Amino acid sequence: MIEDELRATFARHEQLVPAAGPVRSAIDRLVVRRRRRRLAIRTTGAALAVLVAAGVPVVGRQLTTAPPVGPAPAGSAPADGPLNVLILGAEGSAASGYRADSVIVAHLPRGRDRVFLVALPRDLWVADIPGSGAGKLNTVLMAGGRAGGGPDLAAGARLAARTVTGVTGVPIDGTAVLTFAGLRNVTDAVGGVPVCLPQTVRSRHTDRRFPAGCQRLDGRAALDLLRQRYDLPDGGMDRDRNAQRFAAGLLHQVTGTDLHSDPIRLAALVRAAGAGLVVDGLSMSELLALLPGLGRAEPVGIGWRLSDTRDENGGLRLDPAVSRSLFDAIRGDAVAGWAATHRRNVTDLD
Repeated sequence: MIEDELRATFARHEQLVPAAGPVRSAIDRLVVRRRRRRLAIRTTGAALAVLVAAGVPVVGRQLTTAPPVGPAPAGSAPADGPLNVLILGAEGSAASGYRADSVIVAHLPRGRDRVFLVALPRDLWVADIPGSGAGKLNTVLMAGGRAGGGPDLAAGARLAARTVTGVTGVPIDGTAVLTFAGLRNVTDAVGGVPVCLPQTVRSRHTDRRFPAGCQRLDGRAALDLLRQRYDLPDGGMDRDRNAQRFAAGLLHQVTGTDLHSDPIRLAALVRAAGAGLVVDGLSMSELLALLPGLGRAEPVGIGWRLSDTRDENGGLRLDPAVSRSLFDAIRGDAVAGWAATHRRNVTDLD
């Protein structure tokens, strides 16, 4: 009797119970969404953690004193005004110390429509390296390391900024040092870097030939190219031009692929650089904020000619009139006009 009543009761209420299939599907979809959300939160958090702490030393802003334009206040690089970033390619090791094999001042004008890559010869003779005396420009990283008690790229970066400002009068808002090992890893991390050469370059180190024209270089090939200066018409100055071409290609790879908006890939890039990248003067957030604008900027290379002479120490001395007018143009944010009237000093990057 009781069993019959229970069956009748279930029969009356069965039509009120929703079908199990749709309910189960809705639960499954909710579980998947929660898992994806948690994964995204964990991944983004890990990426941000890597950007902040995975091997990128960031040291305090180096103040400069070059007239007539003073530096931005500490920790506050100009958001929309002209900006000068010193880029150093460092050859050597932590055990032996580093030399500045490539020295480039990247000038971003107020309009951010171009980025002028101004190469300074590594053999430029400097009458006064602060705390070190006279010497070639490429010694500043090692001299800064000695002042810091040993091979120290952060100390070298600060001394390099002070030295370049002393030579040019150009205020440096930030410095980025990338060792050759870090450069090789970064090049591979972005999938290679496109470089267009006006002439064939043969490596004295590996006998590899880099043909004239455009090509994509992996990290090992990029390092090989950037070390070459012998058998080139202008020697070390041609090497500096190839460094400008590489810098323009790397900039295109980083900004042209929207890498700056992808925290996962950006974290992988920073991780690839590791301890081989040192940033001084600008915070990582300030550097990252520049990337979208750089993606729209046209790179323009500026360098020197063989008419610049060497002194008795084997160091280069720049043409006084040309160099003075260029450094005045950088300080006055008028490099576009200077480049238009000094075509001999403009490097073809394409």
